[in-house]
Formats: sequence, structure tokens, C-alpha cells
Amino acid sequence: MNRLPLAKQVAVVAALVEGNSIRSTARMTDVSKPTILKLLAELGAACATYHDERVRNLSIKNLECDEIWAFVGAKSKNATPEQKADGWGDIWTWTAIDADTKLIASYLVGPRIASAAREFMWDVAGRITGRPQVTTDGLNFYPDAIEWAFGSNVDYAILEKHYRPTGERGVTRYSPGTLQSVTKEVIRGLPNRRRICTSFVERQNLSMRMSMRRFTRLTNGFSKKVDNHAHAVALYFLHYNFARVHKTLRVTPAMASGLADHVWSIEEIVGLLNRRGALAA
Repeated sequence: MNRLPLAKQVAVVAALVEGNSIRSTARMTDVSKPTILKLLAELGAACATYHDERVRNLSIKNLECDEIWAFVGAKSKNATPEQKADGWGDIWTWTAIDADTKLIASYLVGPRIASAAREFMWDVAGRITGRPQVTTDGLNFYPDAIEWAFGSNVDYAILEKHYRPTGERGVTRYSPGTLQSVTKEVIRGLPNRRRICTSFVERQNLSMRMSMRRFTRLTNGFSKKVDNHAHAVALYFLHYNFARVHKTLRVTPAMASGLADHVWSIEEIVGLLNRRGALAA
């Protein structure tokens, strides 16, 4: 059976992490769409495993959490019950970022429900040593999930932004209205009010939309299968943490966090496949 050459694997992954769609990557690299999807599935699983094993024992002082929306196949309001049973509909990516090192400490692809919030925060708590300060938005699932995961070993606050709708609904439905006010509410412990912030995690949401075609609004590049969506997210976060130099830090988030001593190359990311066997084209 033929093997996809390493140079081709690197070219495909480089195109994907720069925000190209599967079809455009196929045209650019002259690799078939099924082979690209197979590579994405294999490598995405390897990236998720590596993150789960290595991104641990983190000394994080200031953590910001948020969720970003996307959809698989069709938006929930347009999907039939049969399609929803196949995984179609709205899907959310829960993220937790270290405000100081910009490391993505944890992420979860799933629905925006209370059980997902608990699963996400339990994973976050298991990766952090010491007592962190955590800031979230006003989503009502967070307080219970954080108390369940951290107990009393956390300083937790909510930052909520209030917007005033402006303009035509059809023009502004994908962007917030005019910012009217910001409120900060301390939920547990003694968080530093100056560090009650969600700006870094919100900027990370923008990076995700720019770096994964599946997250770009008003295009036909959205995910068609939930598994492929999760694999793309895992690849993105591995690349972001270990191979993408942060312009302010001038190192990768993994280097700033002490998880790596150099900037990873695309070849090193592809090398994670060795844990799961060679890719058959």
C-alpha cells in the first residue's frame, strides 16, 4: 500500500494550520480530499493525546475561560431530528487560556450545557497546580462547574459585557451591538479586580476563526462531521501551543510555560503520527 510522503504530509498540515479549507488544501498540495481527511483524523487524534499527556502540572495564576460557537452540517434551527441524531447542529469549543503565557491549558468540543461545563472545568482543575484566579463570562453554567471542580481552592469572578443593539438585524446579527457597560462580580475567594478580564480568551476566539476555515462564518467551509471538527480543533491547539510564536512573548506559549525548549516545526507535529503508525494514502 502506498504511503503519503513526509513532504506531502508537512505541506498538507502547513496549509491546514494556516486556515485553508480541505478542498483548497487538496488543490494546493495535489493530495486527494479523502487522504487529507484521513491525515487530519490520524494527526488530530495524536495531537489530542499529546495535549492530554503533556499539558499538565501547570502553574497558572490567571486563567480566562470562554466558549466559541460553530456548527456541524447545519445550524440546529435548520437541522432535522434525523440529522441531529447524526451529530449535526450547533457545536461549541470551550477554552481555557493562561493570561500570562497565552497557553491553552484545556479545551472541550461539545454542546453548551451544564454537564459539558462540568466536564470542561474538571479537566481544567486537574491540569493546574496551586490556586488560580479564574474569570469567565456570565454563562450560568460556570459557577456550579467551577465550585464542583475546584472547591474552595480558587479565586473566581465573572466579567459580563452588556451591549445595546444597533442597526438593522440582518446587518449586525453576527456582531455585538455597541458596548454599553461592563460589570465585574466576585463569586469566590479574593480575586485581584485588576486581573478580572476575558480579553485574552476573546482574542483567542478570533484567532480560531481566522485559523480554521470551519469556524469562518457565511461560507461553505463548515464541518460536515463532528469527528473531523474535533480533530481540526486538536491540531489547531497543538500548533498554537507548541509551534506558533506569540508576537508579544516572542516565544511559543509552551515555551513560556516551560513545556517546551524550542519552537516546534510542522515536521515535529507530523512526527506525532509515529505513535499511531504510518498513514496509508
